[in-house]
Amino acid sequence: MVFALCGGDERAVRLAALLLAGGHGVRAWALEGAQLPGGARRCESAEECCRGADCVVLPMPMCARRGMLNAPLSQRPRCLGEVFAACGAGCVVCGGAVGEDAREMAAGAHVRLRDYGALESFRAANSAATAEGAIGVLLRETPGLLCGREALLIGAGRVARALAPRLRGLGLGVTVASRSADSRAWARALGFGACAPEELSQYLPYAGIVVNTAPALVLTASRLTELAPDALVLDLASAPGGTDFEAAKAFGIRTLTAPGLPAKWSPEAAAAAVRDAVYRIMEDETT
Repeated sequence: MVFALCGGDERAVRLAALLLAGGHGVRAWALEGAQLPGGARRCESAEECCRGADCVVLPMPMCARRGMLNAPLSQRPRCLGEVFAACGAGCVVCGGAVGEDAREMAAGAHVRLRDYGALESFRAANSAATAEGAIGVLLRETPGLLCGREALLIGAGRVARALAPRLRGLGLGVTVASRSADSRAWARALGFGACAPEELSQYLPYAGIVVNTAPALVLTASRLTELAPDALVLDLASAPGGTDFEAAKAFGIRTLTAPGLPAKWSPEAAAAAVRDAVYRIMEDETT
């Protein structure tokens, strides 16, 4: 098969190598700043890259902002519509975190847009890579040992479920804050502390590390005042995150965001997760 890779970060570079190793043809566009593996064909236009390809692979997430391809390794901004227009009717396009506006654009171009980010197998692998990347960030940003500290995880989704046991393995005490009574029950069953959002005041003063994974404003200005002065907040939620960053700055509380952790800390594994998800989609499309 011929795969057209449009945009993306280091995951796209590693994905190109994996696809070539699998015996496939690889074309690349909007990756001018990437060190592509030998055998990958650089294209000057989306038309050259996509026309006649068996599958067009877009990044995770697919869009940098509304209507714009996520292409941090490109020399200039790229429009998502440019990719769809180049594909041709009936072309299979695989992207991550597909939004409704992108679906409408794809429908207008008569391409078959599929979200590999919606596959549970991909989500599991991506969550593990995100959790390991988060630990890398915490190790880098914490002057002392992580062992012995108290960590508060806000949210109980896939990333939190992957991160909690890893933090405990490093010797941290871990409490999971979740709106879901079932999630809190599971956290306790697995040996973690658990609390509801309205109980955060009882835990924030003792948390040396707070990791937010909830895609809503949880760490408001009033909540931030409850933190210890030396606490570190790592916000892993999608933009705009769940932290009042302006208030944190005013209070002198150290806050970090860490977008694209899988690409930065484990690009090979992250690329393999994309490859496997795309293979599964292509298998479903051709059977």
